[in-house]
Amino acid sequence: MNSFSSTTRLFAFRLKPKEDVKKSLLSFAEKNKLQAACMVTAVGSLEQLHLRLANQKQGDLRKGHFEIVSLTGTLSLSSCHLHLAVSDLTGHTVGGHLLDNNIVYTTAEIVLAQLTDLVFHRELDPTYGYQELVITESSKEKSS
Repeated sequence: MNSFSSTTRLFAFRLKPKEDVKKSLLSFAEKNKLQAACMVTAVGSLEQLHLRLANQKQGDLRKGHFEIVSLTGTLSLSSCHLHLAVSDLTGHTVGGHLLDNNIVYTTAEIVLAQLTDLVFHRELDPTYGYQELVITESSKEKSS
């Protein structure tokens, strides 16, 4: 196991009603040239939920009102691996892999950390056939 350390830069922003959570996060990463970032915190609500549950091929799309209780994971210019947990009107909580079409209801208040000395990319891991995280030091760090 390799480990890396990095300085961080924090971003705080709000997604507004009707915005797609995953598409907005990837757009933010691209706009800000984030080569390595992670979620710090997120709260808010959704009017549409789309998660892929553990070891499933397809996502589960639901309409309704859901509270975001957790959003965690990593993202970069080209990809992300994010998990979302939400609760419904009864307090029942479900979580899974964040897909497109998670639509903000009232707000999504997000704090994101950029790991300024690292680069995230994904490579096929033959163990199970998934694209998995590969962490490298940024070229700026390597040259110093």
